[in-house]
Amino acid sequence: MKQLFFVLASALVLAGGAAASAKEPEPAAIHCDLPRGWSDVAELNARFVVFGELHGTNEGPGFVGSLACALGRKNSRVLVAIEHNAAENEALQSAWNSDDFEQRLRNLLFAEGSDGRSSSAMFDLLVRLHRVKQSGAPLSIVAFNGFRDEQQADRFSSLTGQGPWEAAQADNIATASTSPTYDHVLVLVGTFHAMKTPVSRGGYDWDPMALHLSRYGKTVTLNMRYGDGTSWNCLLKPGVDRTKGPVKSDDIDCGPHPTKGESNLGSEPFIRLEQADAPDQQSAFDGFFWVGAISASAPKSP
Repeated sequence: MKQLFFVLASALVLAGGAAASAKEPEPAAIHCDLPRGWSDVAELNARFVVFGELHGTNEGPGFVGSLACALGRKNSRVLVAIEHNAAENEALQSAWNSDDFEQRLRNLLFAEGSDGRSSSAMFDLLVRLHRVKQSGAPLSIVAFNGFRDEQQADRFSSLTGQGPWEAAQADNIATASTSPTYDHVLVLVGTFHAMKTPVSRGGYDWDPMALHLSRYGKTVTLNMRYGDGTSWNCLLKPGVDRTKGPVKSDDIDCGPHPTKGESNLGSEPFIRLEQADAPDQQSAFDGFFWVGAISASAPKSP
């Protein structure tokens, strides 16, 4: 089955020089904030809240990390679902419950990563949450991307297009959310998977992950909106004609690139729920989360 992915890299830039050798902050000093508008989402009592991000920025993972940290500090039981290989989730859980999480994480998820799912921003998000968890906050994580085993792949094999992959993503999240039960399940995923409307592409009709997830429980989906800035992504080099044959690695430029955003909605991150224009209209998202100007994030070095 052909898997359709458009993944970029994201990263929080670590301070260099003398700052790099400075002592890392204790969990109590880590910045955590509930964004404006979160109370509106919480009132909906959704089982799942999906954040559809533009891969390759600092701001997407930073937003979800700050929210999860703040909820955990309030003693809410929070599961953060990340777009990493579900087949490696057992090893991820072992690392999460260890004292050397950071080094084990480098070897597990970030040793060969080259896109937004394996960026410094994602790495910093997980290390940050682990520190908060070590301080006593009830935070958990799960890797949900793709098939966790052959049995799951077989179970969804009758779906068309990218349907099996999307269904497996949702099933992995839903399964993890039941043991134990959580007050909040926050899902960070590429925007495409976060849509709640069917997709027609390549001659096939199929449902994105968030649409599958809504069948397991009430799901709120939020699209990332942002101002002008940069993001780490892979683009065809100028002059490359993809209609003249397969695209080669030398035809692609991966790095930080200018990224056009939209009208500035302010420097403060926030969430806004939106209703469909017509009562009978189905929206791809239930609202958006605003992160301000974006900055590029590179793949995390092992």
